[in-house]
Amino acid sequence: MPGTAPVFVYPLLGADDSWSGFSMEFAPGAPSDRETLARLFSSPLLETFDHRHPWFLPALSGGYDAGVLTERSVTVFPSQPNPQDADALSELEANLRLTQRKVGLSASPDAKLPGAGCWDYLLIGSSHARSLPPFTLIGLASRTTLVATDVHTHNDREWVLNNACVLSTCEFLQTRSTPNAKADITRLKLLKLLTLIADDADAGALDTIFREEPKLSYSLLRLVNSAALSPGSPITSFTQAITLLGRRQLQRWLQLLVYSDPNNGQHPNPLLQKAAARGRLFELLANRITPPLPPEQLADTAFMIGTFSLLDVLLGMSMAEIMRQLPLPEVAQKALVEQVGGLGELLAAVTAVDKHDLKTASGGIKALGIDSDDYFNAQLEAYGWASKIHAST
Repeated sequence: MPGTAPVFVYPLLGADDSWSGFSMEFAPGAPSDRETLARLFSSPLLETFDHRHPWFLPALSGGYDAGVLTERSVTVFPSQPNPQDADALSELEANLRLTQRKVGLSASPDAKLPGAGCWDYLLIGSSHARSLPPFTLIGLASRTTLVATDVHTHNDREWVLNNACVLSTCEFLQTRSTPNAKADITRLKLLKLLTLIADDADAGALDTIFREEPKLSYSLLRLVNSAALSPGSPITSFTQAITLLGRRQLQRWLQLLVYSDPNNGQHPNPLLQKAAARGRLFELLANRITPPLPPEQLADTAFMIGTFSLLDVLLGMSMAEIMRQLPLPEVAQKALVEQVGGLGELLAAVTAVDKHDLKTASGGIKALGIDSDDYFNAQLEAYGWASKIHAST
């Protein structure tokens, strides 16, 4: 789809910190090609997602075919539409309501809030929500599902959950939470384990680390035995994991293991799914970059860069400091620390996506020669794959 802007997909977190919905956004000023959107929204990859989860699509004057998302889509209207679009959007809203499709409103601090039940969903920025009188959101939530947006801090996330918001965006995952000293000890053990893996250490040396930190072994077995990843029979030991998975696949799960909850999996860490999705996204897009990357930078190296790109957030350390402890290939070091090279530029673009700087993200993806159809499908495949990891972790 050369010449068209990418469509960006964002997971939405439920109260249990699992992905419970998704939204699609377009770069500011990007032309809305309805035929292109209809084709994207009909992707068979969308069928792999949980059909209970809503998908939020921005309202376009004239509307569009939501494809396989029709039953799950929520068309979101602005509180203050552009005057030239107002009549068309009003007609679209009336048609959607007539056909009993879900509709949502994006609240604005400059516009009056609707009454409860006027819309199926109300999307509201966290700062806007926090400025409202007490119990306003609770009253709205009696007949309208609330979705918090622009949730930039962990404090924002806690507040919106305590004030009737069912879903929220994930910007806060880019910020560091208060570190847990006990968790850090476990993760430092894992960094040591990753160092041994990178140095191609033998199984005995790896097994020693697991014996020193039993929680690592417990978390690893939960991860690789999840329903989506099971080899057919349960894996019950580290040695068996090496035998059945192979060293290459095991290394991938170890890379993700650092993000798992250290408290015996009692509460999921949303960074785990995010890191998994980044790893898979990088792996899928590595061979789409122009000019082509060297073979050694494809697949495993790309996956590693994607998964490790959130280590600074997790560990509360600078990426440069973390890299001094891990003997990673130079290409990975440069990508993660300096964001240079093809995979480093991809990391810069993906980081811009997470910051909702979609103009920069679109430019970065275009500069890498990545087709927007390929980018959309890679997002779906990555999020579909990562969403299945949650069940047992």
